[in-house]
Amino acid sequence: MRQFLNNQPLGVFVSVWLMGSLMVAGTANALEADFRLKWFSNLSALPEHDVQRPFIGTPSVDSTGDLRLMFTQDVGPVRILVDHSTIIQTGDAVFLQRGPDSAVDQTVISDEHRWLDLTWKFDDGPHHQSVHRFDRLALQLQTGVWGVTVGRQAVSWGSGFVFQPLDPFNPFSPTVVDRDYKTGNDLVLIDRLLDNGHDLQFLHVLRRDDNQHVTNEVSSTAFKWHGYAGNLEFELIGAEHYGETFVGTSLRIPVGQAMLRSDIVGIDAADDWYVSGVVNLDYSFVWKEFNGHVFAEYFYNEFGVDELPANPLLLPVELTDRLQRGEVFNLMRDYLAVGVNITWHPLLSQSLTVITNLHDASSLFQTSLSYSPSDSQSLQIGWVEPLGRAGDEFGGVPVAGDALTTGGGSRFFLRWVYYP
Repeated sequence: MRQFLNNQPLGVFVSVWLMGSLMVAGTANALEADFRLKWFSNLSALPEHDVQRPFIGTPSVDSTGDLRLMFTQDVGPVRILVDHSTIIQTGDAVFLQRGPDSAVDQTVISDEHRWLDLTWKFDDGPHHQSVHRFDRLALQLQTGVWGVTVGRQAVSWGSGFVFQPLDPFNPFSPTVVDRDYKTGNDLVLIDRLLDNGHDLQFLHVLRRDDNQHVTNEVSSTAFKWHGYAGNLEFELIGAEHYGETFVGTSLRIPVGQAMLRSDIVGIDAADDWYVSGVVNLDYSFVWKEFNGHVFAEYFYNEFGVDELPANPLLLPVELTDRLQRGEVFNLMRDYLAVGVNITWHPLLSQSLTVITNLHDASSLFQTSLSYSPSDSQSLQIGWVEPLGRAGDEFGGVPVAGDALTTGGGSRFFLRWVYYP
């Protein structure tokens, strides 16, 4: 099956066939079709000690264009979901073969370890690449108190604003800007609504290892119980994730006009238990005639280190495994994030977030202005500024001591989105 889908002409045939099938099914029930067009550009001023600067100079410029076609078809109790993206990437990130989570744009263009390879490259060059892929391809059955989803779909667990330790399946990076659509996973999801308003979920995510074999060692099986106890909302989770036991709980309770949330996770890795978690508090307010929202979040990551080594190869293997899988994005243990969003005008809003490493005191400052001239368009410009020295996590992670680092430098980004 995977070899079939890896064939470029056959991949195009599959795409056309699926679209045609939806159109035919639409003769019985209305077919809903929509699209989103996005352009994202990122300019980075690399410091002199950045290991990439001798190869690409400074500033480093990267851009991504994404046309997302979205189809929904109801056939009785079954809903068919198909989201197809055509993605064009240009710039230095392509030249350096950097991963999508290395910048503030987290566009995924690979299905290397997913069960189905639904990504096909149709153009490639030293500084550009173009692909088309299915990010959603699922059947959803909803009948009474039961719900079943089979195929490629997104799932999000936990209550973190910036950090998501309770969501190991495909969390957003703390600095990612485009959160409109979370990347889908190949999964089976079963929901059961109970008479008391609680609900149960069973989730199985299928993946492939480096040898392209589907095994339990790289897949995930999880159960979640979501319920209420008075004003307290809770989730209890038990999972087998990449061959490791994963247990967690999420609690949400109002505190006056604010909301207090906490996620705690325990993972049995390498014959030892590691605990991670977040606790956050957020509050919505009105200042003069402006609406605002403010939050603070503390993150503890026991997989992290207390001091950065001079070479990233010396990081603990339990941490690097999770970095490579895109489950965590930070190297150390304790972080504090604070943020505020203010709506200055119905068409104009501003956000500001500061993430601080509590070990080396380095920080990452990120702010953006969002302008919506109509219901169908949004323009966002922003600035990301690391506040730290070479060798600090946000000043430049050591590659060969302080002399060569990676990840530092100011960044400016522009994001334009159009909906019909």
